[in-house]
Amino acid sequence: MKNNVLKGSLFIALGASSFGMLATFVKMAYQEGFTTAEVTLSQFGLGFLGLLILNLFRKRNPVQETKPSGIKSNLRLMLAGTSMGLTSVFYYMSVKFIPVSVAIVLLMQTVWIGVLVEMIVHKKMPEMRKILSVLIILVGTILATNLLKETITINWEGFGWGILAAISYTATMYSSNNIEINLPPQKRSLYMILGGLIVIALIFNASLREGFSYSILLRWGILISLFGTILPPLLFTRGMPLTGIGLGAIIAAIEIPVTILMAYIWLKEPVNFLQWTGVILILSAIIVMNLEQKKN
Repeated sequence: MKNNVLKGSLFIALGASSFGMLATFVKMAYQEGFTTAEVTLSQFGLGFLGLLILNLFRKRNPVQETKPSGIKSNLRLMLAGTSMGLTSVFYYMSVKFIPVSVAIVLLMQTVWIGVLVEMIVHKKMPEMRKILSVLIILVGTILATNLLKETITINWEGFGWGILAAISYTATMYSSNNIEINLPPQKRSLYMILGGLIVIALIFNASLREGFSYSILLRWGILISLFGTILPPLLFTRGMPLTGIGLGAIIAAIEIPVTILMAYIWLKEPVNFLQWTGVILILSAIIVMNLEQKKN
């Protein structure tokens, strides 16, 4: 039993770390002159192709597939996947204007936005533990984004994109946990990625027709699609059943420090003591919020 939990924890940590590397790769692609359209289209296009190949060679599980997916199920997953595509667009736009270390903190606002959505959907007040966690996250965000420093100039456009990414990411998390959960994870991921690809293609259709640099596919596309759309879903779906949602959510929070460290090492983004204090507060809030689930 302990070995299974350890194995599951490792899968989740690797999946979260993969996501954590993503923003730095995107920023480096920007530095080489590639656009948001080229980055997102290559990520989802190659990601869809990779998942399609994995699905073709996937071993069929008769227990999972007693109820085959129909057109309606696939369309629901594709519709849910549009939020995944929008999350990438918004997140990568925020990375364009603000440091990666700030963008990841804004993306993680999905924790308290999720509590708000839960309150609206279930029509009941969250328990005190969640309210306390939300307050800690808000304080941590103020510190981690350097809002208290008077000398910095805040790029509100980047902040706006970051908050939109968090809202969209909340929708993705909700969809992942509630829509067509009877289907195999790889198949669900495939149709959600397809939905994301379609919405991105609609947003950036002009870029497809003129001035799209296909060199992004080999230069950054394979790397970004591997770490952003192929590895994380596979690792999370392997790890979560072994650890449970509570422990899994705590371990997945490693994405925040990994993102900041990657930006610090590769992009030379400065991170001061107050920012690290804010990050620690946010991580603590995530642990407090999920600790009870772990015990249960």
